[in-house]
Amino acid sequence: MNLHVIDTGFFKLDGGAMFGVVPKSIWQKTNPANEQNLCNWAMRCLLIEDGNRTILIDNGLGTKQDAKFFSYYFLNGDATLQSSLHRAGFEPGDITDMFLTHLHFDHCGGGVERRGDAVGLAFPKAQYWSNADHWQWAIQPNAREKASFLKENILPMQESGHLKFVDIHAPSPFSSFDIQYVSGHTDKMMIPMIRYKNKVICFMADLLPSVGHIPLPYVMGYDTRPLITLEEKERFLNEAATHGYILFLEHDPENECCTVKHTDKGVRVDQTFRLAEIL
Repeated sequence: MNLHVIDTGFFKLDGGAMFGVVPKSIWQKTNPANEQNLCNWAMRCLLIEDGNRTILIDNGLGTKQDAKFFSYYFLNGDATLQSSLHRAGFEPGDITDMFLTHLHFDHCGGGVERRGDAVGLAFPKAQYWSNADHWQWAIQPNAREKASFLKENILPMQESGHLKFVDIHAPSPFSSFDIQYVSGHTDKMMIPMIRYKNKVICFMADLLPSVGHIPLPYVMGYDTRPLITLEEKERFLNEAATHGYILFLEHDPENECCTVKHTDKGVRVDQTFRLAEIL
């Protein structure tokens, strides 16, 4: 099995929204904001080569939205989904499985692309994976999350016939990773727990956006159930510290991976490093 980091660029979000009730005077020490209070965030995906399967976990924001939409998020950086795939030696047609941790636009927007006035799958040979509970949550969104679930990102997966659901009550359909389910950020977000060389690499999605979010109260304002996030983070980080998990960070602008450790103040960061350093 081989792993490849797939960078899809950066975008900017309000620092207060990203850190919830934590004051700016504290969170800006790890994630400095610009004059508009915006912090830069990665959209970092992961490609797994496992036998005859090539599995991409999340795919970034994509390129099909209009200029007004992109003006809100200040895309930056040289990397794109396509260029990063190409650099790793892959083309869109090589992807057999498109695994989506959840269906917010910055995690699934690159899976559907615009072709003239129509849209189609960016990975035409891939099965697109969600789970039935989260899918229903996304296609019938609450008012708070509606702006994050864009129909043009989501419905083409089903209309194409390529959509498949993970059974949340059954073992993972993938030999390379197990799945944990968390519902504080959004309902039934999926956290792949990848088994690699006697290690466990956890694709953290929005349960832990960055190293700066490790202390328990650092919960995003975007989370629909922040107290549940608090419980899920505490359980997960204690497990990660005890078992030495490697945490792969989708949104951290500087750090691809980290480990955590138990301290007198609770779980804190131990080491940060690039994924290539352990491959």
